[in-house]
Amino acid sequence: MPRVVFAAALQRHVPAPPVTVDGACVRDVLEAALVLTPRLRGYILDDQSHLRKHMSVYVDGVAIRDRTELSEAVAHSSEIYVLQALSGG
Repeated sequence: MPRVVFAAALQRHVPAPPVTVDGACVRDVLEAALVLTPRLRGYILDDQSHLRKHMSVYVDGVAIRDRTELSEAVAHSSEIYVLQALSGG
């Protein structure tokens, strides 16, 4: 099953150890992980369940492109990292 890891910056707000959950796409996996850590939902997803602007999700080291539907496929052995996006100027 895919493994979801939440960045340390998120864990300052809500304890969230890595979890292994079932799912075929990023949306499925994130939803399953957020059932286990529901207080993180508002940090990661907006009120329309889209990925928040200041968040990034990587599947097996590659940033997802679909921030709205979160439709990218994940493999049974995938590692999904959820972290705050960096910006600067």
